[in-house]
Amino acid sequence: MYFHSMKRRASLIILFAHIGAQMVCAQTNYAQYVNPFVGTGGHGHTFPGAVLPFGMIQLSPDTRVDGSWDGCSGYHYSDSLIYGFSHTHLSGTGCTDWGDILLMPTTDAPSMDKKVYASSFSHTSERAKPGFYEVMLAKNKIKAQLTATLRTGIHRYTFPGQKATLLLDLLHRDKTLDCSFQVVDSVTVTGYRFSSAWAQKQRVYFAMRFSRPVKKIEYAINKQFKPLESDPKGERREGAYFQFDLEKDSVLMVKVAISGVSEKGALINMEAEARHWDFETYKTAAEKMWDQQLKKVEVAPGDLAKPKELAIFYTALYHCFIHPSLYMDTDGQYRGRDDDVHAAKGFTNYTVFSLWDTYRALNPLFTLLEPG
Repeated sequence: MYFHSMKRRASLIILFAHIGAQMVCAQTNYAQYVNPFVGTGGHGHTFPGAVLPFGMIQLSPDTRVDGSWDGCSGYHYSDSLIYGFSHTHLSGTGCTDWGDILLMPTTDAPSMDKKVYASSFSHTSERAKPGFYEVMLAKNKIKAQLTATLRTGIHRYTFPGQKATLLLDLLHRDKTLDCSFQVVDSVTVTGYRFSSAWAQKQRVYFAMRFSRPVKKIEYAINKQFKPLESDPKGERREGAYFQFDLEKDSVLMVKVAISGVSEKGALINMEAEARHWDFETYKTAAEKMWDQQLKKVEVAPGDLAKPKELAIFYTALYHCFIHPSLYMDTDGQYRGRDDDVHAAKGFTNYTVFSLWDTYRALNPLFTLLEPG
């Protein structure tokens, strides 16, 4: 009887210990171990910016404007200049592409010359974690903070004073085939950029909304700014600058949604995913989504218990979940390889699903972690 009682107590202790261990695992924030700067140097070809698991938006700083081998992702750790923040980036590829819809905050006189609007920065002012990026632009002392939903990039810029200018460059990076934009109202702009690089005739439509009304807009033709009301017929708008009065808080927020289908599709995506202006709420939601994705592989205590090993493991796992990238609007419409618009029924459409070398390890991993 005594032996039976002791055995029962031991069984209960083991059971509660097991439940306790499960609770610890359930409460673990796996996103905290990820370092998005890993792979941004050498020949890693990764980027440090904000992206959700398999997200359509990859909002990140651009330090490379050429088609160099180490510029594939748009960012390289050895660089000291940031040209702006664009909304599409490739991770780990051997070909250069994307870098669409570049925005750059400034307090200087507007210019479409990259050498003029670029800003120096220091890695000591950078911070990044899954779904979030921050840097201080040293030239004008502007703090840039980025986060994202699946289809919308969220920008928060803190300016040193009450005047702010935001540059839009639609010629940035690869060859622009066509581009333009239109002003919808005092806080909303829509437009498109068609380009050619690794992907030929790539279409990106966008909708951009500001947290404050625009005080002044001028658009760029042949890299020269002209008043909005003097828009000649047949000329493509290559970019613009938007000026704002920020009153006392010196903060400007911008939401940019994209679509492969239409400007209307981009607006629909924004309304579905990014209705409010609470940056911290978006940031927290992004980190939680990453934590849910990363906890698909839970490291058992004692296997890789050291912080260094956990960082290596979960950073590598994080990079596995950037591509393929969502390529479908919230209403199910997407642009197919035939360049026509289709409606997805019972499936989610993706792009950047490369089989080059990924069949060796990544695709087998997906059969275990992403069986759907």
